Amino acid sequence: MKKIISLMCAWLAITVSAQTAKIVSEDLRYCESTYPYQEGILIANFGTSELNPLNSEGKGYIAYYKDGNTEVLIPADGNLSAPKGMFVRNDYLYVCDVNKIVVYHLTQKEEQPQVIMLPEGNLFVNDLAADGNYLYASVTNTDRIFRLDISNPAQPGEPEEWLQVSGPNGLLIRNGVMYVASYPADGVTKAENVIYRIDNLSQPVTQKLAEITGQYDGIAFSSDGKSLIVTNWTPAQLSKIDLSNGRVSPMEIKLDQPLTGPADITVKDGFIYIPDLPNSRVVITKEPCCCQ
Repeated sequence: MKKIISLMCAWLAITVSAQTAKIVSEDLRYCESTYPYQEGILIANFGTSELNPLNSEGKGYIAYYKDGNTEVLIPADGNLSAPKGMFVRNDYLYVCDVNKIVVYHLTQKEEQPQVIMLPEGNLFVNDLAADGNYLYASVTNTDRIFRLDISNPAQPGEPEEWLQVSGPNGLLIRNGVMYVASYPADGVTKAENVIYRIDNLSQPVTQKLAEITGQYDGIAFSSDGKSLIVTNWTPAQLSKIDLSNGRVSPMEIKLDQPLTGPADITVKDGFIYIPDLPNSRVVITKEPCCCQ
């Protein structure tokens, strides 16, 4: 009986997702990342004519989506080229961008943004996550995670190398535990490209949470906190990972135009916001039901 209920719940989750999926594309151009802000969602865009995650054209911008409307919050000012992962503390917006982190004051947008450069060669600065006064930044092409002191968000410290992890992409932290989605910078999936867990940030040691390899990008907690929801480029899909046992369950989202490159997702108020980078759109779908 329990098995039948689980199967029914899985079917209902897929059906609900298919019926309620919404496409947002207005004012978006190669959107890589989403992030919850106030009552809406921030969306990072490259703004370029061609998709290039390492471009230096300075056309990047940040959009804001709320209640069906999209507006440009941070216009292209030459400081962003391929903005990716974001983080907000005390109205300071930190944005990953190629080889740097750019910091905007959201309530004083006329202020010149701060630019924090990473050491030479760190070109694929991808995502951000914080624990207390430390902000962690993943760099996919050098297998590095850096951290910087943000005890004063207006005056962040210099980045310092913290840990080596194979292809760190999406980052997520809760209760002092970090989760890392691994992506191969050269596009060739390897045995090391899995989902990692780091239990002690003071003495970090990586361990595999899920063994299935992939080209993992976005990572978020499910609403019930019992699972991770992750995006994968190969195959292009979302999966749910049970935090208690690492079991991976693919999620089906039926769209007229399937996902091509699902990137840095957000889970908010029962919905999943999925930036489909190559298609310059954000797919909004109901989170699957949580069945006991």
